[in-house]
Amino acid sequence: MSKTSSSNANHPQLTGAEIIWATLVGEGVDKVFGYPGGAILPAYDALRKFPIHHILVRHEQGASHMADGYARASGKVGVCIATSGPGATNLVTGIATAMLDSIPIVCITGQVGSKVLGSDAFQEVDITGITLPITKHNYLVTRAEDIAPTLREAFQVATNGRPGPVLIDITKDAQQNSAAFNFEAAAPAAYRPHPMLQAESSSIQQAIELIQQAKRPVILAGHGITQSGAEAQVLAFAERQQIPVASTLLGLGAFPTYHPLSLGMMGMHGESWVNNAIQQADLLLAFGMRFDDRVTGNLAHYAPNAKKIHIEIDPSEINKNVKADVALIGDLRETLELLLPLLPKNSDTSWIAEVNAMKGDAAVRDIINLPDNGHLYAAHVINDIWREALDAGRLAQTIIVTDVGQHQMWEAQYYKHDSPRSLITSGGLGTMGFALPAAIGAKVACPEKDVWVIAGDGGFQMTASELSTIVQEGLAINIAVINNGFLGMVRQWQEAFYEKNYAASPILSPDFVKLAGAHGIDGAHVSVRKDVTPTVTKARTSGKAFLINFQVEKEDGVYPMIAPGAALHEMVRRPASDPLLETAEDE
Repeated sequence: MSKTSSSNANHPQLTGAEIIWATLVGEGVDKVFGYPGGAILPAYDALRKFPIHHILVRHEQGASHMADGYARASGKVGVCIATSGPGATNLVTGIATAMLDSIPIVCITGQVGSKVLGSDAFQEVDITGITLPITKHNYLVTRAEDIAPTLREAFQVATNGRPGPVLIDITKDAQQNSAAFNFEAAAPAAYRPHPMLQAESSSIQQAIELIQQAKRPVILAGHGITQSGAEAQVLAFAERQQIPVASTLLGLGAFPTYHPLSLGMMGMHGESWVNNAIQQADLLLAFGMRFDDRVTGNLAHYAPNAKKIHIEIDPSEINKNVKADVALIGDLRETLELLLPLLPKNSDTSWIAEVNAMKGDAAVRDIINLPDNGHLYAAHVINDIWREALDAGRLAQTIIVTDVGQHQMWEAQYYKHDSPRSLITSGGLGTMGFALPAAIGAKVACPEKDVWVIAGDGGFQMTASELSTIVQEGLAINIAVINNGFLGMVRQWQEAFYEKNYAASPILSPDFVKLAGAHGIDGAHVSVRKDVTPTVTKARTSGKAFLINFQVEKEDGVYPMIAPGAALHEMVRRPASDPLLETAEDE
């Protein structure tokens, strides 16, 4: 008898399907998002025996986005499940979204029986081959006894180091056959960090020297701060060294917006003073960010006089886009805890005063008290949603989940995030249709919080079928549709770079309030500024799902904007003739 079979002699014989759920329970999973089908039916048949709540989605893409939103809101692993063939391929967009943003999800797919693999059997597709470039790792399991070890390893892979999605494809016969189940024996080998994941003492010393020599340093705060749980360390570092902090889109909330050292968002639609500060800096401290092209602009002209210290857990990101003068490879929180005691306190605030002077009248993006010129702008809506949450004392208990497009950038500009995991958005992939299902995942993860969907009329229609999932689950999710009758960001680019040739960007939409009503969700139309806050309050306090259709200006633009190929400081500003300047003097 083999060692494995001997160790399992006193453990129950379970079907592979039962082993799937038993292992998930052992990993602490109590919620999964999925859609059944033939090749995964054995698993669904066994689900009734286990204390796991299954959320039935309306499309498998929704399942992967829900698992993603659940992971971002909770910090835990999100789990989704689908059948073979089209069920598995429908997960792909959500998997890619999680991969680009380093989100730990585990995707379980059914597969045809092992004896017909490779025969083009009904609903057979090589999902491990398809997802190889967009997963951190993936597996094909053909034996019941391999299910538990593979699942447990998948959770380890998804969460250790730089997080990411993992897919496990399990054949139907592996689910139907039986094996001894021993959760403890299925544990993977102890995680061994990459040998480079230890900041070397010589590099630490070089970093200290650069920091002490710098006169115009800027911290670039990325998503890795939240992934590492390093918010307190970054705050302590910035305060101790008196260094202003610029945030990436996914870094918003990792450093509190209210703090005097907070500059706001950098990059393509970042604040003008933030981008100018980066361009004038003599030292950039990149904390858990990857120098994405939307952050840097033209690399040849990016922060030309600045030394760069890059603290990053993924060695492959070092020198990939921007050359680092000092690379500290490792977990951000651990690395900052090494650095902090070695740095004397800095009391020179002259650089901060210089940066603050760059802001001028644009120091605060708050248009609540400025004149209402009769037009309703998306900026009004988003600022008022933030103000209503603030005035109600619910800001720390509010999660905003955005779709992708103009409204996403306006949200980053006009909603002030003071706490981590308060903004959930698709950054790297820019996935339209993300917001509604991701918000379901966030609400399932954090039922005590107010969850707002902010979506455009285009992206919302991509996954609007998940409104029924909201009703079926009884989730009190607030939905703000920013309706301008266009694919807004596409239209803005067509206006700026294609001589206003609005090819295929005007979009016809249904009556969103009636659509919500057909699903059993209350709603309201808003087209004037004075109705925004009362309707937002009504939605938030209704105790159930509520949709607001905000009919906003059709041809508004997001500014500042950096054109393709331009340097970070070469920002396109809002045209002087634009009527929003009457109510948004900060641009």
